[in-house]
Amino acid sequence: MDHTSHVRLTNAELTPDILEGATIYGPDDEKIGSVDHLHGSQVVIDVGGFLGIGAKPVAVNVSQLDFMRDEDGDVHAVTSWTKDQLKAMPEHRD
Repeated sequence: MDHTSHVRLTNAELTPDILEGATIYGPDDEKIGSVDHLHGSQVVIDVGGFLGIGAKPVAVNVSQLDFMRDEDGDVHAVTSWTKDQLKAMPEHRD
């Protein structure tokens, strides 16, 4: 997917209603997870699993993700983290 034409979200749009469920893409445009919820200035990403079962929640700072909308208006983000790097992070617990 070519993200260069996608519209970046403003800081005002970085809300749970908009971000929850957004797909996260890694450096090779691989789907590496999805946003579960926000926790302060962190985004909790579900990594791995299948259909949400067995996924590991990890938290990263919102600044480490580039959130945008595609041509259909769907919100997603890109990051330099790989799926393996996220899986190696400690599990997030609220």
